[in-house]
Amino acid sequence: MISLSFSPLVPEYALWALGIVAALLALVAFVSRGALAGIRALALAILLLALANPSFVQEEREKVKDIVAVVVDRSTSQTLGDRRAMTDRVRDELQRRFGSLTDVEPRFIDVPDSPGDDGTRLFSALSNSLVDVPPDRLAGIVMVTDGVVHDIPPSLESLGFKAPLHALITGHPDERDRQIKLIEAPRFGIVGKEQTIRAEVQERGGTGSAILTVRRDGQLFAQQRIRTDAPFSFPVKIEHGGPNVIELEVESLPNELTQANNRAVITIEGIREKLRVLLVSGEPHAGERTWRNLLKSDANVDLVHFTILRPPEKQDGTPINELSLIAFPSRELFQNKIKEFDLIIFDRYANQSAVLPPVYFENIARYVAEGGAVLIAAGPEFTGYGSLAQTRLASIIPGRPDGRILEEPYKARLTNTGTRHPVTRDLPGSEFNPPAWGEWLRIIGAQVQTGSTLMSGAGDLPLLVLRREEKGRVALLLSDHAWLWARGYREGGPHLDLLRRLAHWLMKEPALEEEALRASARGQTIRIERQTMQDLPDPVTLTAPSGTERTILLNEERPGLFSASFESPELGLHTLRSGKLIAFVSLGPANPRELADVFSNTEALLPVVAATGGSVRRLAEGTDVIVPRLTSVRSGSRFTGSDWIGFRPSNSAVVHGVSVFPVALGFLGLVLLLGSTLAAWVLEGRRSS
Repeated sequence: MISLSFSPLVPEYALWALGIVAALLALVAFVSRGALAGIRALALAILLLALANPSFVQEEREKVKDIVAVVVDRSTSQTLGDRRAMTDRVRDELQRRFGSLTDVEPRFIDVPDSPGDDGTRLFSALSNSLVDVPPDRLAGIVMVTDGVVHDIPPSLESLGFKAPLHALITGHPDERDRQIKLIEAPRFGIVGKEQTIRAEVQERGGTGSAILTVRRDGQLFAQQRIRTDAPFSFPVKIEHGGPNVIELEVESLPNELTQANNRAVITIEGIREKLRVLLVSGEPHAGERTWRNLLKSDANVDLVHFTILRPPEKQDGTPINELSLIAFPSRELFQNKIKEFDLIIFDRYANQSAVLPPVYFENIARYVAEGGAVLIAAGPEFTGYGSLAQTRLASIIPGRPDGRILEEPYKARLTNTGTRHPVTRDLPGSEFNPPAWGEWLRIIGAQVQTGSTLMSGAGDLPLLVLRREEKGRVALLLSDHAWLWARGYREGGPHLDLLRRLAHWLMKEPALEEEALRASARGQTIRIERQTMQDLPDPVTLTAPSGTERTILLNEERPGLFSASFESPELGLHTLRSGKLIAFVSLGPANPRELADVFSNTEALLPVVAATGGSVRRLAEGTDVIVPRLTSVRSGSRFTGSDWIGFRPSNSAVVHGVSVFPVALGFLGLVLLLGSTLAAWVLEGRRSS
């Protein structure tokens, strides 16, 4: 391609000034000298042309292909129904058809979910992917999406593009779906009190009513039919401290778009106003202070402590009410208010019918069966006439005294069960053999009939036994020498860890449950922990938000604790099941933006598309997927037809080389200037002669 170019030797304004002066001089010359002045005008013109420095420029140009951006929506909403298969099919077909267009280069841009909860951001991805493309070279844009886009600009020109935009919409116009919307979901609740949850089941293409199932900690709590598209509420009692997981699930519609939003999970953290503990010491002794200090050091514990000042063997006929510093309110504690206590501790208590009649022990046994907890810290009295094992508590005590009392130094050891149980697992010092803690000096012989023995002592006698009794729990500690650890005898031991864990297990602390399934998330990584007393736990089944399932195998991290970590590509609520245990973990926000509006949409993109002359069209026609033809449109403002979409060719080219040929300088310019001046001199000389 050859073109004429000027590179003036003087500033442009000076060149124009000289041109005006030359034109005036030429005009005066024509008036005064007639036609001969034309030679002078020619000389001036040649002089100006030389100053303008004209040259011929020859460019070596190569036409380049036009760019068409194909933006493919790979967000979570595109996995619903048959949209993913439809998207893959359309992408492959577009790639095949663009391959037959010699002047077009397609640029495919796959766009996943944006980080956090930003949803589908197709236009941001488009701008980032075309930073190296001149705007004039972009011939068109095709978006394969369900129309649920969260960064639609007011116009393409605001992004710097002028190409036609075409939106090919996946999904179907008659999609059906139900979803649960939480209106009021409390995060905290007082144990034993009720909290109200409010929600609404929204639907499209539904029946107007649905069956709602409510589960608490994986167990069925309630099931009822409710009206859809209308708020509802229901109370739920906070049963225990720690996380109380409430799961709402609404029945699905036939051919529903997705069941990922048919469930909602609320985790209500149970908070105890006060843990009420009743400590009954049978007599003053060195270990009594250990229990009292332990329980009083916890600000969350409300301790009621009574000490029996006269043991049974010291009977002198003096009435009890005359010996008591404070009258022991046995009726009030063990009949009227027994259910108000979370834990009852009998510390070296020997039975005295004058203090606790048999009917009160029946109340205690009933209290345990209904969910209460009893800890018996036994001393020598456990083998005597006043042993609690000879009262009506015998049915819930896990061991029977055999009459032996061994008084010799020994180190408490964890049994095989104790190494796995969360109460004694990882006790500081237990990792050594023998354990790195001090000795105890007494143990009470007993035969364990039920429950789990976690620690043993001298002669391999059971030292700590735990038992579940219907809804309640019982612990039997067969020594009264835990205080030796507290006093630092022979370097002491982890008395705080042991006794605090023991008390909290009895009060049903979730973290100390023998069988537990937990899950946590960090970024896209899910960590699973399975606590079990089994040698090999059941595998964990993970259900992703899309409904896909996979089996996770766990590795033993420590005795009784198995774990696994893995990456999940999906945002939303994941459900984990292992046997009868269930846990939930949410990646990203609790209610992802991608699942807030799941219906394919042809209206949202229409304004920005119409401004470019493009089109919005559904790909699905019945069971078929129709991909429009591709063509170039060289003129006009409309780039779409009934079965085709068009692109604007740009005629862009790449310049490989430039050649410049000056025409007004050098020898030729000098000859023309001198020739015209000489011709003017000769002609004017002849005329004057």
